[in-house]
Amino acid sequence: MKVGIIGSGTMGSGIAQVAATAGWEVWVYDLKEEALLNAVTKLEKILKRLVEKGRIDDDKKKSIQSNIKYVDNLKSLSECDLVIEAIVENLDIKKKVFSEIESIVSDECILASNTSSLSITSIASACENPERFIGIHFFNPAPLMRLVEIIPAIQTKKRVTDKVLDIIQSWKKETVLAKDTPGFIVNKVARPFYSEAIRIFEEGMTDQAPPDAFATIDWAMTKYGGFRMGPFTLMDFIGNDVNYKVTETVWKAFYNDPRYTPSFTQKRLSEAGYLGRKSGRGYYNYDEKAKPAQANEDDSLGQEISDRIITMLINEAADTLHRNIATLEDIDKAMTTGVNYPKGLFKWADEISIDEIVNRMDTLYDEYHEDRYRCSPLLRKMSQNKNTFYS
Repeated sequence: MKVGIIGSGTMGSGIAQVAATAGWEVWVYDLKEEALLNAVTKLEKILKRLVEKGRIDDDKKKSIQSNIKYVDNLKSLSECDLVIEAIVENLDIKKKVFSEIESIVSDECILASNTSSLSITSIASACENPERFIGIHFFNPAPLMRLVEIIPAIQTKKRVTDKVLDIIQSWKKETVLAKDTPGFIVNKVARPFYSEAIRIFEEGMTDQAPPDAFATIDWAMTKYGGFRMGPFTLMDFIGNDVNYKVTETVWKAFYNDPRYTPSFTQKRLSEAGYLGRKSGRGYYNYDEKAKPAQANEDDSLGQEISDRIITMLINEAADTLHRNIATLEDIDKAMTTGVNYPKGLFKWADEISIDEIVNRMDTLYDEYHEDRYRCSPLLRKMSQNKNTFYS
């Protein structure tokens, strides 16, 4: 089987490594020869480290490399059974690429986008045969992250969806199926992890100046929430430009729903070039000479911060289920395998009690009178009926 990857950047190269490891013949296309050469060099370093760590042997390393061809002519993808695009998050550019590739590949070739937030249906509309188009959203770094979101467009044939699920699972990935809505599962449900943390900072809840305020919120989410990284550490790791753009895209796509309103705090950091680790400064200063941030390890404050953010996450998960964007099982799987949450949000809701989550949401709404804090109708109904998610 042959797969074509459009784009040789970090994501495209990562997907190519995954497919090649699974034994597929991979054709990586990029316009820029320098980008292709860079991809070859990076793969050599990655595979060499895997050999050194004993994850693969030298024969497997050579096999993976021999499975990948690097090309600068789109027509080289003509014999592919599947083509996955992994280029810039620009709708017009993606449409143009698929309009062109459709005339090159066979009628049976499946076309897919790795977009994290753009409409799959809209991209598919650029194709003469949109029924074979689908979203296949890998997470970065693709070889390490287990989750892949599969997103059929309105036009996608079921047989295409089923085949793609089989393919990605054969690549040793965990798959979840999501409706074509802004952010799909992970980037929709995870918004409060970032936005509510920023809101807590902006309100001065920690009574500290940055970066100490960020450190306190991060400490609260790791100690009391059990998350591997706090929200500000994670945003700096992702990149404030990337995280802000996803937030803005989801907000606009949901018709400016207040729950997804972007933060001026993050916008200003992005405008200043304070992008996080990749720029040396973000919410934190990564200069070796910089004074380390000091968290206020007050247990009651930490618990209050953690409770508020987790409540907002559960509410967002419930909204996602209420809208039939994905199944309960897939939402919990997406958040635990896609962004390494310590437990599924619906299991968390049952542990805390749905009554308590509804009370917390109502308390926040009573305090702020903002639609941002409206309680999911599903949670309210379940509370009234004394139901649980996992009974």
